[in-house]
Amino acid sequence: MAWQQPTDPTGNPVLSVLVASVPILFIFWALIIRKMKGYQASLLATALTLAIALSVYQMPVRLAVLSIGHGVLYGLFPICWLVIMAVFLFNITVQSGQFEIIKHFMGTITADRRLQALLIAFSFGSFLEGTAGFGAPVAITAAMLVGLGFNPLYASGICLIANTAPVAFGSIGIPITVASQVSGIPELAISQMVGRTLPLLSAILPLYLVTLVSGFKKAREVGPALLVSGGSFAVLQWATSNYLGPYLPDIVAGLGSILCLMVFLKFWKPKTIWRFADEAPTTTDATMHYSGGALLRAWSPFFILTLLIIAWGLQPIKDVLNTLGSVQFEVPGLHQAIQSSDGTLIPKVFKFNYLSAAGTAILLAAFVTMPLVNISYQQGLTIFGNTLNQLKFPVLSITSVLAFAYLANDSGITLTLADVLANTGALFPFFAPVLGWLGVFITGSDTSANALFSKLQYATATSIGVDPVVTVAANVSGGVVGKMISPQSIAVAAAAGNLVGHESALFRFTVKHSFIMLAVICGIVLVQAYLLKWLIPAYQMLDSNAIAATPDLTKGYIYLLLLAGALAVFSLLVARRKKNVPVQAKRKTL
Repeated sequence: MAWQQPTDPTGNPVLSVLVASVPILFIFWALIIRKMKGYQASLLATALTLAIALSVYQMPVRLAVLSIGHGVLYGLFPICWLVIMAVFLFNITVQSGQFEIIKHFMGTITADRRLQALLIAFSFGSFLEGTAGFGAPVAITAAMLVGLGFNPLYASGICLIANTAPVAFGSIGIPITVASQVSGIPELAISQMVGRTLPLLSAILPLYLVTLVSGFKKAREVGPALLVSGGSFAVLQWATSNYLGPYLPDIVAGLGSILCLMVFLKFWKPKTIWRFADEAPTTTDATMHYSGGALLRAWSPFFILTLLIIAWGLQPIKDVLNTLGSVQFEVPGLHQAIQSSDGTLIPKVFKFNYLSAAGTAILLAAFVTMPLVNISYQQGLTIFGNTLNQLKFPVLSITSVLAFAYLANDSGITLTLADVLANTGALFPFFAPVLGWLGVFITGSDTSANALFSKLQYATATSIGVDPVVTVAANVSGGVVGKMISPQSIAVAAAAGNLVGHESALFRFTVKHSFIMLAVICGIVLVQAYLLKWLIPAYQMLDSNAIAATPDLTKGYIYLLLLAGALAVFSLLVARRKKNVPVQAKRKTL
């Protein structure tokens, strides 16, 4: 017989909420006050959640243990798999010496740390979020900034904050796709509603980031660049989300803002070059010039990564890869063993899609890259071993965080907190983003938060006479600002920024900004719900009885052949340029 989740386990709603809040409050206390290491706080939070689940929620021990195991399994795959591969590829770039060329190239565009933060953390990170998501953007961009000479805390912190703009449309729009599936509202309608909220945040985010890095006075010095970066991103994000749907906003806006800012910097430069006060003097030789072939080879890991991640995001290719290499099984003893408060049996299925996972795309990028950057596969194996050693504590942090998240969800702790927000009546639109924020804080994923709360958002909005697309979209938008303080995200950023053991400092760096941005989004959603109803798109609910079509794999195989051809042509181009340019660096004639 299935065990039913209680939402009011004590029989007193206030007391139940207080008890359910304990694990979350503990994480804040452990990281902000006690300054614990990330894996220590995560393990203790999991133990505390287990004690509450068993004693207060009366969850059977067997189900609690299986729930923890399910969370650990998901933490290892696909989350840790992706993080390990992302750092592995970056380490290959560093060990081969190519990152020194990238650093020099970035320095020739601009040596100003403020503008480098915009190009890498904001624009390039948004592009990566649109293609990969699930931790890869923060892992890659934070490592790049640290490699360029950024203070590790600032590098990781601003990458986490910059990641708020694109999260809603991450991984080719998966968060919105899931919200649509759960709520029954069409993807385009949710995409349009989110696209009428987040661009306001995206437009001011460059100013916010640069102010964090250098202070408001110094941020004003690069005001024109901030307008170009934020303005181009916001316009492109709005246009694509409203007219093309949820799949391309991050990719188009990320690439568009990079190109706009690079072109703008050809004609405009800040009066002074700003660098960190405690930073070592730059060692970049202004007279050094790298050939086009050398630059192409240095950037080749990221070009190949981009090509593969985009390909992996295409549904026809996903269908082929899942057909060839995917194992799906019901979690023994846990599948449909828990009954939600509405009587529905909760499915617990683990999908081991080892070919279509984004981490596998990054691994393939590493294999293709190694010969191009003069790294043998034997050297690559050594680098991979060193990467595993580098990430041992982050892996422990991530798996324990996911164990905590899964146990909190399965026991009913998360639903207890959600019910409080759902009972706020006419003020619910203001608190709807908080629900998304809470879901992402606990699970580390906007996709998971949408799966968890989209139906609740729909039902509550309908009951109070508010168009449900407003609150479902608010769940998506609110979740993006919870990402920067999710323990999972903190662990990933700490690993990439060489801050393992200092997760508490990173959490303290981001937490107040999360609350500030959440308050802004809450206000926007409340105004949209009651005062600016003309912003709400017209739509028709999805037909739940529609039969899903069997995927046609032919298109997927054709795409894979085209991908293989593109990789071969690019590799030959890099190899040929390498052969034709025996001297990588030349000094300009004075």
